[in-house]
Amino acid sequence: MPYVLGMHIGNTSTVAAVARRQDGSWGRPEPVALRPGPAPLSSTLLRSSDGTFTLGDVGDANRTARGILGRVGDDVPLLLGGDRYAPQTLIALLAAHVVESVRELEGAAAEAIVLSHPAGWGRHRRDLLQHALWERGLGEVALLPRTVTVAENHAARGFPGGLAAVYALGGDTFEAALVRRNSRGRYETVGVPQGLSCLGGTAFDEALAGHVRTVLARELAAAGPGAEATLRGLPAECARAKRDLTVGAQTDVQLVLPTGPVRVPVSRLQFEELIRPAVRATVELLLRAVQAAGLTPARLDGVLLTGGSSRIPLVAELLAAAGLPVETAPDPQATAATGAAVAAAQIRTPAPPPAGPPAPAAGIARTAGGMTGRPADDQPPGDEPPPRPPIQFTPLDLPKPPRRSLVRSRGREG
Repeated sequence: MPYVLGMHIGNTSTVAAVARRQDGSWGRPEPVALRPGPAPLSSTLLRSSDGTFTLGDVGDANRTARGILGRVGDDVPLLLGGDRYAPQTLIALLAAHVVESVRELEGAAAEAIVLSHPAGWGRHRRDLLQHALWERGLGEVALLPRTVTVAENHAARGFPGGLAAVYALGGDTFEAALVRRNSRGRYETVGVPQGLSCLGGTAFDEALAGHVRTVLARELAAAGPGAEATLRGLPAECARAKRDLTVGAQTDVQLVLPTGPVRVPVSRLQFEELIRPAVRATVELLLRAVQAAGLTPARLDGVLLTGGSSRIPLVAELLAAAGLPVETAPDPQATAATGAAVAAAQIRTPAPPPAGPPAPAAGIARTAGGMTGRPADDQPPGDEPPPRPPIQFTPLDLPKPPRRSLVRSRGREG
């Protein structure tokens, strides 16, 4: 069955979605399981001694690449096992793995592919990634800002707003930006995106882990050096507890020390107090982006949540307390990828432009030169990006990677 593919590769996880063509139209995008189990595919790569890459966090730190997306654009390459790799080369390698995995599942190549990227990226980073994708045989992949793909996802689910803010809280980054519908009925990023690094689900896990270490200080001291192996599994156990607390009021962090099993009861209230200052900082940054555009929270049609950590109930609570209208999705971790699939379907079958001239987005200050503030996609103020052209997609013919392994990067520098 014909399909299009949307991808989002974050610093900590990678998500994909497909929309299939049925009865002459594209169906609603559905996330693709890229690995067994409910957890998303890890964006962490481990370089094996034979030069191939495997996915996951277990292994020699000197051979492991974490937070790759945030390194795109750096002049200093990643040193893995004595060899140097450009970050964009590794992102392209991950993208090729996803494309090939989905191709095996669907039995054919995608008719169009869209990969979302951070809204704060300028032309330099986009060009680096586009070139790396081309070197991997993925030259037809279209790049779109995550803010745009998230907005397209919400629009496909019935969100009618013309002006919205995107609140993206992922594994270890936060990004806030405004989007609006343009004259073609598509969304574009406006203003200047705001972001925070080293803030997200991983930081929340560590806050909970610090609480657990404090509670178990006596037991850990009694266990001596034998407790070190147990503590290595604490971040993963805290991540599980965090997920439990998004839907429940109470959970336990459970560990097995050399002296025996222990558990630390944690309530949602306790967890939220641990992370409240960090979540409040994200809300303040979003408000700053709104104010910089000359708007008030009441002028927004919605705040669109994305990223796995945006599931935490405290996020919606603090946004609502700030007067921001919150729009949620069933799976916020997948919204960037499903929205990318929506955009891919639009590329494959462009929709007719809306009838009549569109009304300007309410509250956006305008001058003789156009909209105040430079759009994040390097367009001059007031200009709109060119229409998305139809793509003649060339079927991909990448070498099949070994099971649970990625082929050696052709873009290696050394």
